[in-house]
Amino acid sequence: MTKLTQFFLSFCTLFFSIHQAQLKNTDSLYKTIMSKDSLFFSAGYNTCNIKKMENLLSDTFEFYHDKGGFEDRKKFIIDFKNGLCKSPETYQLKRVLVEKSTEIYPMYKDGKIYAAIQNGDHLFYENTGNHVEKLVGEAKFTHLWMLENNEWKLKNSLSFNHHPKQTTDSETLFDNDRFMESWLKENNVPALGLGIIEGGKLQQVKVFGDYKKGMPAPRNAYFNVASLTKPVTAMVTLRLISLGQWKLDEPLDTYWTDPDIANDPRHKKLTTRMILTHQTGFPNWRWMNTDKKLNFQFDPGTKYQYSGEGFEYLRKALEKKFGKSLEQLAGELIFKPLKMSDTSYIWDQSTDESRFVTGYNEKGEAYPIEKTKTPNAADDLHTTVEDYGNFMVSVMKKKNLKPEVFQEMIKKQVKTKENKYFGLGFEIYDLGNGEYALAHGGSDHGTHCIAIVLPNSGKGIVIFTNVDDGYKVYEKLVVHYLGEQGKKIVDIETR
Repeated sequence: MTKLTQFFLSFCTLFFSIHQAQLKNTDSLYKTIMSKDSLFFSAGYNTCNIKKMENLLSDTFEFYHDKGGFEDRKKFIIDFKNGLCKSPETYQLKRVLVEKSTEIYPMYKDGKIYAAIQNGDHLFYENTGNHVEKLVGEAKFTHLWMLENNEWKLKNSLSFNHHPKQTTDSETLFDNDRFMESWLKENNVPALGLGIIEGGKLQQVKVFGDYKKGMPAPRNAYFNVASLTKPVTAMVTLRLISLGQWKLDEPLDTYWTDPDIANDPRHKKLTTRMILTHQTGFPNWRWMNTDKKLNFQFDPGTKYQYSGEGFEYLRKALEKKFGKSLEQLAGELIFKPLKMSDTSYIWDQSTDESRFVTGYNEKGEAYPIEKTKTPNAADDLHTTVEDYGNFMVSVMKKKNLKPEVFQEMIKKQVKTKENKYFGLGFEIYDLGNGEYALAHGGSDHGTHCIAIVLPNSGKGIVIFTNVDDGYKVYEKLVVHYLGEQGKKIVDIETR
């Protein structure tokens, strides 16, 4: 055997031994190194928290950059502080790990792990102001992590193959789960549920953050979706209309008259159409009145005024006629056909409290969970992203509705602002050129949610948050996932 052959075989043995030593992402060391990476970059580098970075650097840290050269620990910190983090409140650059690129190899001495090599790719985003990041470059890296006094420290960092990169539709910050977690923390949103509809199907379901402090939210976490209850009630009613068991314009006093307005002849004008388009003349809730009683604030059918009381009025009429609770009607007509096994108007023995998302105010203080025993047609539905996403797909696909009923649903029944209307149970955005969106929002203590579908393109988005000001993340998500149509929706809302 020649020396060249021996060298070649030795090299192959060494190479394949190293290759086989690559850790799986389920390995505890893999998770540890990824956690250290997150602490160093997401909690340190990206927020200019230099103290956190320093705590993870070895005293003999060395940095090698293919454009900037070599730096020891002291120079690295000084240059970072005076360069990228000269104004920490307006950081210049954000590093995002390309997670699938990560390779981690343990290093052994006397049968014990003393170090780990981390290889991967990372992207760099420039801060252009107003929390808008632009993808400007990418590079490869190799990190040597060392165990020093039983603590993992970054000993060497090599960053190389730097080159410019332009953002594409499929490769942005919002497609990176690690960035999403960081972005939510920056915006003080404890948990986010996200459902992405494409091609007329619910393609993605993701839940980020904690559903209770320190407890990562599961994919099937329950959210209280507040007024996103109303579209479900609307679809129960429209399904009954499609079955010929209910009439859109029949006076509701045939089945129900609220005692508070029994002596007001205007109650005879109330119809399902007026309720689903918010033209009842009722306040949002009767408890907002000084006397806490229901009343007409204008003649029914004459103008728009959002009202939860209207939906509750409809519930009582439906329950009177059919002798069933709204929960039972929804179960038969919506939940069971769509396999929405994690959705309910009420809290009962089948409700899994361990999956329920806690709601918070802007100070991070928790609200008590609403454990509703009686269905409310307008509020407090609890559901999952997957269930509600599939519900919105069924709406978009006109499932179980007669064509003429669907056409009434998407008809611009009453104008609420420029290019925005209420149909039957849904808001309608006129996006021009025959394009439109169906949408509804929900807000209450500790919850802000929205659902939007674009029937013509088969796209849509469901956003659930568990904080009073969760609406602040809507705009970027809607524009990112719905593109130009999403931007038009945002423009209508902010005009």
